[in-house]
Amino acid sequence: MDKRIVNPMTEFRLNTQTVSVAPLAGERLSQTLREGLGQLDVKVGCDAGDCGACTVLIDGAPVCACLTPTHQAEGRHVETLGGLAKHDPDAQRLSESFQNHGAAQCGICTPGMMVSAVALLRETQTPSPDQVKDALGGVLCRCTGYRKIIDAVVASPSTQTAEAGDGTVGSSIPRLDGVAKVTGTENFGDDVAPADALVLRIIRSPYARASFTFGHIDDWLANTPGVEAVLTSSDVPGQNLFGVIPDFVDQPVFAETETRFLGEAVAAVVLSPDAVQGFDVEAFPVTWTELPSAETVSGATAPSAPQLHQRREGNVMCAGFVQQGDASQALSTADTCVEGRFQTGFVEHAYIEPEAGFAQMVDGRIEVHACTQAPVMDLEGLETILGMDRKDIRIIPTGVGGGFGSKLDLSVQPYLALAALHTGRPVRIAYSRSESMQSTTKRHPADIRLTISASQDGRIQGMDFSGDFNTGAYASWGPTVSNRVPVHASGPYRVPNYRAEARAIHTHNPPSGAFRGFGVPQAAIAQESLFDELADKLGIDRLQFRLLNALENNTPTVCGQVFEQGVGVKACLTAIQSAWDSERTAAASYNSTNRVQKRGVGIAAGWYGCGNTSLPNPSTIKSGIRADGSVVLHQGAMDIGQGANTVITQIFAKALGIDVQQIKLIGADTDVTPDAGKTSASRQTYVSGSAARLSGLALRAAILQRVNASDSAKLEFGNGAIRVIDAASEHVIDLSLLPYDAHGYVFGAQETYDPPTKPLDENGQGVPYAQFGYCAQLVVVEVDTALGTVTPVKFVAAHDVGKAINPLLVEGQVEGGIAQGLGMALMEEYIPGRTENLHDYLIPTIGDIPPIETIIIEEPDAHGPYGAKGLGEHVLIPTTPAILNAIKDATGARLTQIPATPARVRAALKELADDN
Repeated sequence: MDKRIVNPMTEFRLNTQTVSVAPLAGERLSQTLREGLGQLDVKVGCDAGDCGACTVLIDGAPVCACLTPTHQAEGRHVETLGGLAKHDPDAQRLSESFQNHGAAQCGICTPGMMVSAVALLRETQTPSPDQVKDALGGVLCRCTGYRKIIDAVVASPSTQTAEAGDGTVGSSIPRLDGVAKVTGTENFGDDVAPADALVLRIIRSPYARASFTFGHIDDWLANTPGVEAVLTSSDVPGQNLFGVIPDFVDQPVFAETETRFLGEAVAAVVLSPDAVQGFDVEAFPVTWTELPSAETVSGATAPSAPQLHQRREGNVMCAGFVQQGDASQALSTADTCVEGRFQTGFVEHAYIEPEAGFAQMVDGRIEVHACTQAPVMDLEGLETILGMDRKDIRIIPTGVGGGFGSKLDLSVQPYLALAALHTGRPVRIAYSRSESMQSTTKRHPADIRLTISASQDGRIQGMDFSGDFNTGAYASWGPTVSNRVPVHASGPYRVPNYRAEARAIHTHNPPSGAFRGFGVPQAAIAQESLFDELADKLGIDRLQFRLLNALENNTPTVCGQVFEQGVGVKACLTAIQSAWDSERTAAASYNSTNRVQKRGVGIAAGWYGCGNTSLPNPSTIKSGIRADGSVVLHQGAMDIGQGANTVITQIFAKALGIDVQQIKLIGADTDVTPDAGKTSASRQTYVSGSAARLSGLALRAAILQRVNASDSAKLEFGNGAIRVIDAASEHVIDLSLLPYDAHGYVFGAQETYDPPTKPLDENGQGVPYAQFGYCAQLVVVEVDTALGTVTPVKFVAAHDVGKAINPLLVEGQVEGGIAQGLGMALMEEYIPGRTENLHDYLIPTIGDIPPIETIIIEEPDAHGPYGAKGLGEHVLIPTTPAILNAIKDATGARLTQIPATPARVRAALKELADDN
């Protein structure tokens, strides 16, 4: 008798076809759909029912496929976005509406959102916003801020926000890459590996600090079925280190003798696909010895603290410094002075797509496909780790399901490359949610002390800022944070006497890295909170105080930098004046009739320098025209949801003089696309956009020169020719008669732009950035003084973008940034070992984000393409301090530690009552 276990067949209807599968006992429907049936439009973000990305319909009801055993689908009808987009009229209407409203940014949550929305529309064709919130409440989005999603679902079929037309600069055209997002065909990191790829599992430290020894790995390998290879530090052919700042490359691919944070990798196991389900990570032969750790800044700077890196004295990694005038003298002689201490914790990026990808050998070269914000930086890192010439390495980025800074750093890439080199076979990996949250970078916790003084008429006289930033076990972007913070800690205001120092301190925590703002949001909490305190102490309206001190054209920053144009902070503050007046009146009326519920209105402003701080920051964009008349743009700036593919193409199209729809886009690929630099620091619209403009202008000039036409000539492309219409004359260039280059282009242009900056001297004086973006936000909050809960009611956000290349995408960035700032203010606090999932670590849901009014300010920049400035980072900077100021306005209690959880709010209210 054959005693082998035979999995029973499960038959169900998948979209329009009947399928039969043989799942393992308890196998998740998400696993069956993706791996067994190729339904890659079903996304997996958590495997715990927390994110909702895997939502499908079973007999019309939305369920999380990751929580549904496949056997439960027996005899039922399962629908996914891929099938709905082809056959369902509600889904097809939603696809168009999502594009027209900018409701899909990175696109990783979009299948879950749209499937849930289809279920709602089948019940009611005209849902209210509240019905949409209820129906989509189980799906998380980290990019959009949800408001565009609500608008897209509520909208009638005839409602259109995006504009038709040629996509000229200033028009709100839909995303050029939007169709794949709303049909579920976008390929993210876990969607691209071949079916027979081997699978990686990483062995990670269970302690914040530990020594370890391996057992008999060879014996374990020989006696563990399905294990193809084990990799440790001894298998790294090059340097077993990586990092993003040249002088601070300090993170090992695999720890060698001691781990420095919980979740640090010590080994990788390469498994056959069939062995993955049964693999027991606890069986791996490694013995751990927990060691004393320093997990706080105070602990790490204590005399007896263990040293994380011997070459960095006292665990201080580095420091940034800016000084202008005499802050000490200004503070000691000022009419009025305020001071405070402000503390922030770790914040998790919480993108819905965990890190994933695959690698393979192709003709002796290593190819790595992964979700990344910086493909060329990935290549440079692997060049060192693999000990290979860069010409033998190719990085092909996948779609990126959110990044916000953390996907700048290497994560899965070294392990994939090493495993593919070692085995000679394709290898894949997808981090689990807990693995992603354990091992990747975080926003720096900050401990800030700030003193500000002003004269009796309200003019700031001096500021003294001191901040310690918990940079975790390794450098990552810590040096960038410590250098950027002192430049920005003044806010966009005139401060004649200023001293600011920021230190990055090593601790036994996950590395802190880049996260939307690079430390500036933490600094803004202190500065903008104390501005309110100072204005109140002086008896000056809080908005007027800011207007009185705001930077203007031709006034020096704290670095001594002077801008002749483009300083837009006063315009932003003025734009929210009307809302400030009316909302304060309304809040006073509300509070007069409510004893427990209190409303408050808060404001804050911000600024952000686009690009690297006083360092080279070039982008290169290539373009060409083929013999058939088609126009090709090699656009290497990674689009992580912010809209780079669309905006940069719009800029290029305007420079060339062509409709965006006529342009064929070739995305980032280190073999075929020049380096457009990393997607970070709000640089892509400005820097890569400038390079795209120059490339378009150069291509246009070559065409016009060919026929000696004037600059005002009109160009028409197609059918193997270019028509050049110049006033009353017309020229036709027959492209078939022209020679073509190695890339098949008869005309080509490649241009580079690097922002004009200058180094900072020992006092931080110089030209750190060629441009700043500016913003001001107002928020109305409602505080339940009995429970301590804080509910934002409304935001008004004014943002100076120089020139809105695509206003619809500007609104999307504002709404998404505010949502992240709201989370930082009220609920998000990553605690290593405790909040390593999206159940314990809370991010805003669709029900948490109130209406947001975006006011676009356009103060053209001298350097930006058509006057444009960056935006992505700026949005988040004023949000948290505005909320804290609103809580104070509502209750009188000043919160100095975030997040402002109900417990902390109640404690502050109790302390206030006790003091009174």
